[in-house]
Amino acid sequence: MTMIVRDLRPDVRADAEGFSETRRLALPYMLSTPESVVHTLTHAHPEAHFGQLVAEENGEIIGTAQISVAHESPEPGQGSANIYVRPGRTGRGAGSLLLRTAEERLAGLGVRKLFAWVLDEPANHAFAERNGFRASRSAYFLRLDLAGGTLPPRQKPPAGVELRTATDFAEDPRPLFELDAATSSDEPSDIDVEFTDYEAWLEENWKHPLLNRDLTTVAVVDGRPAAFSVAYTDGDSRYGTAMTGTAREFRGRGLAKLAKNDSLHRARAAGYTEAFTGNDTGNEPMIAINKWFGYEICAKEVRYVRELT
Repeated sequence: MTMIVRDLRPDVRADAEGFSETRRLALPYMLSTPESVVHTLTHAHPEAHFGQLVAEENGEIIGTAQISVAHESPEPGQGSANIYVRPGRTGRGAGSLLLRTAEERLAGLGVRKLFAWVLDEPANHAFAERNGFRASRSAYFLRLDLAGGTLPPRQKPPAGVELRTATDFAEDPRPLFELDAATSSDEPSDIDVEFTDYEAWLEENWKHPLLNRDLTTVAVVDGRPAAFSVAYTDGDSRYGTAMTGTAREFRGRGLAKLAKNDSLHRARAAGYTEAFTGNDTGNEPMIAINKWFGYEICAKEVRYVRELT
């Protein structure tokens, strides 16, 4: 057995395909395509020092790692390394080699606190704890059967509220950037995030190949985006909610629920059969809303943290 860890080559189609397939098999609740893999690597902000590593065994990609510095956080010295190994190829040392490579690279960039997500399975917990990590927060993956399930009826927007799509903001998406920045700062997280770079947001988020602007619903109040539900699709049958949120001054009016319901109905009409989303395990209000839509918890992941020395 010959095992090596190297950087993904964005100009080699087989690399992107192997990376995406490994991620889909190991983490089937998140959307991934070869195009999204390359886009994420080539459009990341330079200060993130974003990298994608692959573990290759006899020419086959069997493990992946995404590493980055939390450059948008006001607290310096934080970073992440999320590692996934193809089912049926675990126990061969790919995960350990990926982690060691990731830690060395991030430590060289000044990272002193390292975060990593792992699926809530005994072997994953044992791997993380054996490598000096301690458990932090956790989150759920949720799945909705769009083809066979029953969505709540579409709701008529209240007076003064209009439902639009992200496509309607194609000429000037800055209002959506401002809404995304405001809502993201309130998301449960171990790392505080501050979106301030509009041009970087355009490259990383607005131009993301998974973003479906036609299915992304925006609730507009008096001409201003007040809430939205951001839709990702994989070009096949899977739909994912990348973000659902409401600006603080518009909360308590059911606008996020209204936007997400509209997006889900249009996704089903467009032929998508599965919908995925995620929630922090302590975010009971959003979990209740997703259950109202018909989502069911299908997996759990745990965030681990380690101090690098």
